[in-house]
Amino acid sequence: MKKHLSNPVFPILSAVADKLDLQVFVIGGFVRDSLMGRTSKKDIDIVVLGSGIDFALKVAEEIGEKVAVRVFKNFGTAMLQYQGYDIEFVGARKESYRSNSRKPIVENGTLEDDQNRRDFTINAMAFDLSKKHYGRLVDPFNGRSDLEQKLIRTPLDPYLTFSDDPLRMMRAIRFASQLDFTIMPECFEAITTDASRIEIVSGERITEELNLIIASDNPSKGFRLLDECGLLKIIFPEFLELKGTETVEGLGHKDNFTHTLKVLDNISGKSDNLWLRWAAILHDIAKPATKKFIPGTGWTFYTHEFQGAKMVRSIFKRMRLPLNEKMKYVEKLVLLHLRPIVLADEVTDSAVRRLLFEAGEDIDDLMLLCEADITSKNPLKVRKFLENFEIVRVKLREIEEKDRIRNWQPPVSGELIMETFGIPPSKEVGVIKAAITEAILEGEIPNETDAAFQLMLREGSKLGLKRKYS
Repeated sequence: MKKHLSNPVFPILSAVADKLDLQVFVIGGFVRDSLMGRTSKKDIDIVVLGSGIDFALKVAEEIGEKVAVRVFKNFGTAMLQYQGYDIEFVGARKESYRSNSRKPIVENGTLEDDQNRRDFTINAMAFDLSKKHYGRLVDPFNGRSDLEQKLIRTPLDPYLTFSDDPLRMMRAIRFASQLDFTIMPECFEAITTDASRIEIVSGERITEELNLIIASDNPSKGFRLLDECGLLKIIFPEFLELKGTETVEGLGHKDNFTHTLKVLDNISGKSDNLWLRWAAILHDIAKPATKKFIPGTGWTFYTHEFQGAKMVRSIFKRMRLPLNEKMKYVEKLVLLHLRPIVLADEVTDSAVRRLLFEAGEDIDDLMLLCEADITSKNPLKVRKFLENFEIVRVKLREIEEKDRIRNWQPPVSGELIMETFGIPPSKEVGVIKAAITEAILEGEIPNETDAAFQLMLREGSKLGLKRKYS
């Protein structure tokens, strides 16, 4: 197993452990990923049979180079950075939990105690860093076999493991989604039985795991598992409302839950942008609220894009997602996601200008979302839409090169309008700016300062304004 410990920090840890006569192990995700031949994250967990903090300080002394150690006394842990890796040190411990809290009572323990408290067998494996057994795999729960069989299984009774820390239920589904593994039936049964325990976990921790599911290569797998075990209705009830179909007068509508998951997977095959994936999840979120059957027409979801954009903030707020530019980006894409589809039927210069103006730098992501939104099983229909979208893309490039509308600001500012007419901030300033914007988007005047200035004078005159300086 020595080949898995090629990182230059491990010989240093081994040397310090030998000097101090300590047993030291690397455990968890690094071990799992190494055995899978998977690129590991830049964090390494070290378990010490003794004080993790004291050992970390000694390692820093050995490395030199002014390596700083961050100590977290309340948690009994320490962390240092070395060659781009975050290395966390903790003393081996055993934990016990109260039923109404996920904060453990921690005591010193053995390596076996520490492995017992781990969430899954694939995360409970350890590499020995002692000089005598350097690189030896310590695997009491056959985690390596579970890796080979692609199984998610808990080291101890799953009811105990999940009850102790209910976030592990989300982590089980996250690993199943990330690694394309299968959750063992007894584990999934325990998650289903105790799904309500997730309510004692903070929203931030839940959303962190949900984002990792969304960021996986096949996020629909994670969402289906969340639905099957009952977690989804607790953590994201609005999404679950998309589920189901209804038929009236022989006319039915598609299952928007299944459709949304397909859109999400389509996006995931094209982009790893987490917030674009969130836009895919929320693009039809208001369809249940706007669903209506109209005789002679069928099912309609009028204004679902407007209502959906309004729902984004409340969902982000409740789920502890950032209420910043990322949220505004998702709102914009949800609001505009139908526009390119409508545009594909009749590609006019003015409509393209308006789309560029409203989408700005996010136009390419919007087009990706719209293409992902085509989930028809009719290949001819899909091909027609994609061909139309390519026409739209060409037109977008042409208009942008000619009119420079993307992230555009009117060539005449509000300050210039006020200075020209000698007026304070007022309704008239907004009316003139809107007229200039409209004229440029409609192609009535070029996107140039001189033409916009002359229009400003004409519009000002209509409003009874006089130029301050002739």
